[in-house]
Amino acid sequence: MPHPIRTALGIAAGLALAGAALAQPYPSKPIRYIVPFPPGGPTDTFSRALTAQLAEALGQPVVVENVPGAAAAIGMDRLAKSPADGYTIGLATTGSHAINPHLYSKIPYNALKDFTPLSLAVAYVNVLVVNPAVPAQSVAELIAYAKANPGKVNFGSAGNGSSNHLSGELLKSLTGAPMQHVPYKGSAPALTDVVSGQLTFMFDILVTSLPQSRSGRVRALAVTSAKRSPFAPDIPTMAESGVPGYAEAGSDLWFGIVAPAGLPKPVVEKLNGELIRVLRSPAMRERISGQYFDVWTSSPAEFQKVIESDYAKWGKIVRASGARVD
Repeated sequence: MPHPIRTALGIAAGLALAGAALAQPYPSKPIRYIVPFPPGGPTDTFSRALTAQLAEALGQPVVVENVPGAAAAIGMDRLAKSPADGYTIGLATTGSHAINPHLYSKIPYNALKDFTPLSLAVAYVNVLVVNPAVPAQSVAELIAYAKANPGKVNFGSAGNGSSNHLSGELLKSLTGAPMQHVPYKGSAPALTDVVSGQLTFMFDILVTSLPQSRSGRVRALAVTSAKRSPFAPDIPTMAESGVPGYAEAGSDLWFGIVAPAGLPKPVVEKLNGELIRVLRSPAMRERISGQYFDVWTSSPAEFQKVIESDYAKWGKIVRASGARVD
């Protein structure tokens, strides 16, 4: 029969150990960081630079796990279903949280309820580029050309429902210009066909399109943001180009960092503070600007408001375009 004093001491020791474990400061073990896209792209390049700096700030490894598939839905679902303990965080985008929920008939996560926003990270823009042989020196001239030549103007994208597809659909909706969408498996082959003249135009990110524009292989007509990009100050906005209301309809694009819903407030505050400090550091600013992104940090509440606002804005654009993916 167990000795009562020894039993009591054993229980007390066990409780003390449990209490010590619970009292360990966060983080006390490695953190998993889910990128819901394949290795090598802009989201992955950004995330690997960020996690290296974040690991140093937190004193624990931050391990990138690429979980691609279904336009980020597989990775986002895995993140949403992970324990809300601060040891699984990941990358969210305009696509994963504002576009996909309206685009896919079945999506395994709720973009508005299944995540804890930690901080916005970067803002970026698309730029409208045309083949140089197209007789349009401005967006207004491109619209006039499309209306005068119905069936002749087409635009490419990374695929149905991608942000650059919907940027084109928004242009069609606001101007009434007849334009045919041609989806590709990624932006790179679409841009190649704009350069070759197989496509009239496309919307693309600055890091890949600006070198082509500066070399004369494409002509850049306008950026989708409300203000001119500091990386391309010579390129006008859509509003300046004769398409008022474009930016208000949902043109701002972003990356942000999220965790599963229900993350404890002290962990949220810790991660938010460290993410902001890292993202604003000179080293990260240099890496981010190298991708033609702007640093955009926020409180968790501010990030949630951006998600909700963009969810509504992009929902209208998806519905107007008629785009669906089953």
